[in-house]
Amino acid sequence: MKEWFSLSWESIVVLSINAIGIYLAIIIFTRLTGKRSFSKMSSFDFAMTVAIGSMIASTVLSGSVGLATGILGLAFIYGLQIAVATLRKYRAVSKIVDNSPLMLMDGENILQENLIKAKVTEGDLRSKLREANVLNLSQVRAVVFEATGDISVLHSNEEQEVLEDWLLKDVIR
Repeated sequence: MKEWFSLSWESIVVLSINAIGIYLAIIIFTRLTGKRSFSKMSSFDFAMTVAIGSMIASTVLSGSVGLATGILGLAFIYGLQIAVATLRKYRAVSKIVDNSPLMLMDGENILQENLIKAKVTEGDLRSKLREANVLNLSQVRAVVFEATGDISVLHSNEEQEVLEDWLLKDVIR
């Protein structure tokens, strides 16, 4: 029980390196596997959620991880979360951490290459169009696979109604 409350500088260094390494690995793997693996979160939110869950489980269930080490690990992860959230205002950091929205349909045109990139099937796309009450493909102005993993359908019943460019800023076409 005494080792639960002990902490050495060596373990602090090892823990900080492990926390940073795990955090970065989760972001990299999430970016590589695509945003289909989670929903409503950015990759840095997902990394924090997984890392915290793992650290909590290790601290609670493993006799080899002391309480002080577990708490320090959580502090490092929360510190990384705050740092990344603060640095996301810079485009370079945002490009590394966040997924970019991806256009799946441009008007009536289905962008097959982007469906493949997003790992979305035409069946998924049709389902989202139905959910948005699209009755005719001529109503579709754009369909966007958002950074959160959601699919947004921008449509109108008025055929002359034009979609403002501002709404598609930063969307990969």
